[in-house]
Order: sequence, then C-alpha cells, then structure tokens
Amino acid sequence: MPDEAIDRNVALIGAGQMAEALIGGFLESGLLTASRLWATDPSAERRDLVGRRYGIRVGVDNREAADWACVVILAVKPQTMSAVVDELAGSLAGKLVISIAAGVPLRQIAERLKSEARLVRVMPNAPALLRAGVSALAAGPTVAEEDAKLARRLLETVGRVVEVGEPLMDAVTGLSGSGPAYAFLMIEALADGGVKMGLPRDVAVTLAAQTLAGAAKMWIETGEHPGGLKDRVASPGGTTIAGLHELEKGGLRSVLMKAVEAATERSKTLGRQCS
Repeated sequence: MPDEAIDRNVALIGAGQMAEALIGGFLESGLLTASRLWATDPSAERRDLVGRRYGIRVGVDNREAADWACVVILAVKPQTMSAVVDELAGSLAGKLVISIAAGVPLRQIAERLKSEARLVRVMPNAPALLRAGVSALAAGPTVAEEDAKLARRLLETVGRVVEVGEPLMDAVTGLSGSGPAYAFLMIEALADGGVKMGLPRDVAVTLAAQTLAGAAKMWIETGEHPGGLKDRVASPGGTTIAGLHELEKGGLRSVLMKAVEAATERSKTLGRQCS
C-alpha cells in the first residue's frame, strides 16, 4: 500500500463502478485526499452517490474537471470514448491520461487529441471493488518512468498490478478482465455438485467460494507452480485424483482456454468497432 499521499489533482471522467472502486482505493490507502479528487458523470444518481459516499467534488463539466487536474482518468464506456476525447482534446495537453476503457487502443485516443498527452492504458477487473483486483498497465511511447510509477501507485490501491505491452491488452481483457465471471461460474458449478451430493445450498456455496479463494491465496503466498500445488492435494489412489480425472475427461482445461480466446477476440472486435 502507498505510504504517503501524492500532491496531484486527479479527475475521473465517468463515475461508474470501476471509477468508484478507484476512488475508494485512493482514499482508503491515503494516497489521495478527497480535496484532490473530482469525478464527472452524466447521471445525477451516480454523481450524488459518489459525492455523498466519498466527500469528493462531482459535476457534469468534463472539460472543467480536466483543466483542473494533473492526472485524468478516462473511465467511460468504449462506445463513448471518441466523443469524450474530442470534447477534452484541448484540456489534456501535457497531462497524464489513463484510460480504463476495454478494447480502445492508445493510438485511437492519440489520433483524436489536438496536443500531446502522456497516455497509459489500464485494464482493472471487478474485484478492485474490494481492493482485491488485478490490473494490467501498458504505457504509451511518450510516458516517462515517473508517469508509469504514478499510474502503478494509483492502481495498486485496488490490488496487484502487472505491466505488459499494449498488444497484449486484449488478452488481459479476455483473462483477468472477464475472468471473475468464469470464477463465479465455477463456484456455482462446484456448489451444484455439492447440492447433488446432499449438501445444503448455503453450505455448498460457502465451501465452493472459500475453496477457490483459499487455493488462490496458496499460490499468491507460495509462488509455487499451480501444477505442483495440485499434485500436493492429489494423493495416489485418492478422492482428488478421481475428481481430476473427470475434469480432464470433460475438457475443463480446453474450455477455459477457449473462453479466454473468445473474450480476447471480442475485445479486439470492440476496439475495431469503436475506432
């Protein structure tokens, strides 16, 4: 977690759930104070909720907020990114601009700007709402090391951060961006299996969810290869290897790989449509 506040004004253009997750992370970590944050959104309901909950400045004037800020976070839907960038083109000169819009390449943003900005593309995921997310960060060619460090510090308030080349951001979207939904489906399926074998539904869901959470924590804390951790659970002739055999027969590995591939390709398609 950050150990001291940063002396920068940060504007969030868009106050949806992911923007709210970031605001909560910034404030809870102490990285930013409420006076350093300004969020805009066309929805009065979202503005009122964020303003009341976090005590930050909110409004509808994107350009005024961007003019005030040193760092501008574009937390808008991919379909509206072009219009927002066109509106803010004169307000982003020389600023650090962080985009969290899925599928929108930095090139598309840069081409619409009338002046040079320092662009960073980020893909967070839903567990950021609980400060347990993972974000991938891709820095544009004009981004200095200090800018990349600042972007990383901002994202670390809501979870872990990895840095990748921008061509890999669609794959990040397909894996970690969409991945929480895959995990929820697995929790539901495991719980269904427990119910089939006689467990009460609430007990089965608790066992399934905590099992996945605990397994993930084992990897995070040990760094051991997942296959090695799996082998430690699967004793010869035991129950686990029998279950694993059924998963292999059902093609679980292949299905999960195909899910990541399909979501990656969809991210690429959205990027093309938005451009």
